[in-house]
Amino acid sequence: MTDIDTRTLDREMKKGSAELVILACLEARALHGYEISKRIEQRSAGRMKFHIASLYPLLYRLEERGWLKGRWVEKAGQRRRRYYELTAQGHRVLARQRETWKTFVEAMSMITGADHG
Repeated sequence: MTDIDTRTLDREMKKGSAELVILACLEARALHGYEISKRIEQRSAGRMKFHIASLYPLLYRLEERGWLKGRWVEKAGQRRRRYYELTAQGHRVLARQRETWKTFVEAMSMITGADHG
């Protein structure tokens, strides 16, 4: 029997939850990519990190789907940044994904006995 490669498992779990994580970070207000990355790291107490190189393709994909709207903002003395915010469709998708994730976590807890401590 082989051990599960935990790095691969972590990567796959992160892939499966990436959209939910990004949408949740943008629920309250528009943020640019670096802020999204930092917010993920802060909210997860450092347990989850999204490198900018992998974050931007996800943001572009979510924007193409109509879940996010991006806009360029220029401020004096700073380089321009693209801020992303949830669209009405993005808010609906976030609500659905939260419910799906909650159901999944509850089912996993039942199966693995995590709640039966």
